[in-house]
Amino acid sequence: MMRTQIPVVLVAGFLGAGKTTLLNHLLHNSSGARIGVVVNDFGSIGIDAMAVAGQVDSMVSLNNGCLCCAVDASGLDGMLARLSGADLDVIVIEASGLAEPRGLIRLLLASEHEHIEYGGLVEVVDGAEFNTVRAEHPELGEHVRLADLVVLNKIDRLADGVRETVEELAHGVPVLGVEHGRIDPSMLFELPERREEYARQLSFLDLSEEDEDHSQHAHARYDSVEFESEVPLHPRRFMEFLENRPAGIYRIKGDVDLGVPGHDKKYTVHTVGAFLRLRRSGWAAGERRGTRLVLIGAGIDGEVIGKQLRSCEEPDPSQVDSQAMLPVLRFLPEE
Repeated sequence: MMRTQIPVVLVAGFLGAGKTTLLNHLLHNSSGARIGVVVNDFGSIGIDAMAVAGQVDSMVSLNNGCLCCAVDASGLDGMLARLSGADLDVIVIEASGLAEPRGLIRLLLASEHEHIEYGGLVEVVDGAEFNTVRAEHPELGEHVRLADLVVLNKIDRLADGVRETVEELAHGVPVLGVEHGRIDPSMLFELPERREEYARQLSFLDLSEEDEDHSQHAHARYDSVEFESEVPLHPRRFMEFLENRPAGIYRIKGDVDLGVPGHDKKYTVHTVGAFLRLRRSGWAAGERRGTRLVLIGAGIDGEVIGKQLRSCEEPDPSQVDSQAMLPVLRFLPEE
């Protein structure tokens, strides 16, 4: 059985933005997901690592160095190898406040580890101190544009015009406003189904649920749109949709039926921000052919997305020129 790849989510942001608060919230609200963490403390005392210790399934801490400067791709692979053997659902890299997001993305995309995949760059922005941070770090605007998802933290303390400024800087990247880092984990990674038929030990989540006031842990929720069609999609039109997807979409996942003669396999699509991956496989015996997609983001318009995807339908794929498959084939891994 082929092992599922583990998404690696990069969490970046300047000092005080709330990265560790967000991470702790994910760990407290994981719904049974097994989370591995790489904590990049830029100092001899791992304060952030100490903050999350005891709540995480597997952790690597890099002290006295910025991750994007202190290791190369092979070094990162070594860290991920230590975590990927722990049967995790997701790995979260919490970068130091001094980290350069472009370097982090480059490191992860250069990874040759076969069991991990890029899970997106989440840039945490301090909504309360935005103007001060931006004045001290003019590169903040570039960091926001590089992100796959912008988490605008501390929205209960936003100054006038800050959200509009961040959204303008993001230029179509989804911006999710939260308090105290309370993002729904389902926005970032797949949550495992609870299997009540299997006996399991009482988890940290179960113990915390017994006594805590859940109103204190409300999530900032995301938008989700589902699309289904039994009509094959035109490969070129569908790829144009993916490459020019509407603003606010963070993730797209699901299976697509293109139906082009000679290419009538099942195509599994996975996008995170601008990152796109396609995989080709056969339809299982008895499996209903068709396209089934879930699109996740912030502030997305389900009606508009549905119309755009319907416009990709091709009732007679036998008439589609095989050259129309070229945009699809270039995103498939070598077989």
